[in-house]
Amino acid sequence: MADVTKDMVIQALRRVRGPDLEGDIVSLNMVSDVFIADGKVYFSITVPAERARELEPLRMAAERSVTAIAGVKGALVTLTADRKAQAAPARPPQQAPAHDHGAHAGHSHAPQARAPGQPAPPARPQKAGVPGVGAIIAVASGKGGVGKSTTAVNLALAMMANGLKVGLLDADIYGPSVPRLLKISGRPQQIENRIIVPMENYGLKAMSMGFLVEEEAAMIWRGPMVQSAILQMLREVAWGDLDVLVVDMPPGTGDAQLTMAQQVPLAGAVIVSTPQDLALIDARKGIAMFRKVEVPLLGIVENMSYFLAPDTGTRYDIFGHGGAKAEAERIGVPFLGEVPLTMDIRERSDAGTPVVVSDPDGASAAIYRDIAGRVWQQLTGRTQRSAPAIIFE
Repeated sequence: MADVTKDMVIQALRRVRGPDLEGDIVSLNMVSDVFIADGKVYFSITVPAERARELEPLRMAAERSVTAIAGVKGALVTLTADRKAQAAPARPPQQAPAHDHGAHAGHSHAPQARAPGQPAPPARPQKAGVPGVGAIIAVASGKGGVGKSTTAVNLALAMMANGLKVGLLDADIYGPSVPRLLKISGRPQQIENRIIVPMENYGLKAMSMGFLVEEEAAMIWRGPMVQSAILQMLREVAWGDLDVLVVDMPPGTGDAQLTMAQQVPLAGAVIVSTPQDLALIDARKGIAMFRKVEVPLLGIVENMSYFLAPDTGTRYDIFGHGGAKAEAERIGVPFLGEVPLTMDIRERSDAGTPVVVSDPDGASAAIYRDIAGRVWQQLTGRTQRSAPAIIFE
């Protein structure tokens, strides 16, 4: 059987009529880049934001056209909106909620007086949350290689060990590592209304692009597709009732980070850095991004803070020490704790048996539980509740 090609998909989509039955979605330039991996087809369709719900049948028609192609195993089709190109629909004024955790301390929520004839400032769009999820927190870093994913996984498991109901979303589209860190393989199942059932191990519900594509598949998506995939893994997954959903962010400050920060009601962000100056320079970029979009900073974790020799237990400050703590004090955010670089953490992470569950009484697990407790203290009183388009077969 011949491989499915992008041209085959485009030709099939030319048979899908555009909004109001005018033209087709290809000639109307509504189709994003098409990506094909392991017989599954991924693309998004750009529609006006205010018509997204109305145009759901258009998305379903595109999905049917693509899945009818011989060799296609499934399709991930999303609706997305180019909000910069669309005028926001008029809305009646709304009173800011009392729990708007995005405001800076000391800033009043009262309406500001303006000169006659001066236009009113644009209303801040409401961010759709996830039903049943109390708080969504991002674990982020300014650069790769600082152990952010290992921290996110152990933080989520430590919160569970502290008695909370927790889920984990791997938002790193290009380099998902949660499947390996949690030793989960296979494909998730779907239930009614095309909702995906999250994968699970150690009692932790998890979702990752790594569950949907082969591990060796090269993800070459552009921004809109990354945005759509992240939002759908967030909102079209049967998370159930959770106290906290931990999001393992990709490193840096690109499309995925901005999508989460601007479109998801994040209760806060945890920044992971190593002690040395170079990592801290990059961490500052992540901190600046979250502050710019008014996401509270829950604190900084200094990972690989020091090295403990496995044979003697001697401590070595290989990467320096205390840099992240000093940075936290300088910018006025909580310092959550130091995680040492140990062979135990590395080996257990590589084996998919995180220390919090494989050695719950060990020193490393105690450190993560302590950090989890401090994060929860920061979250207290900041949680929000509230919803939803990934099609997976």
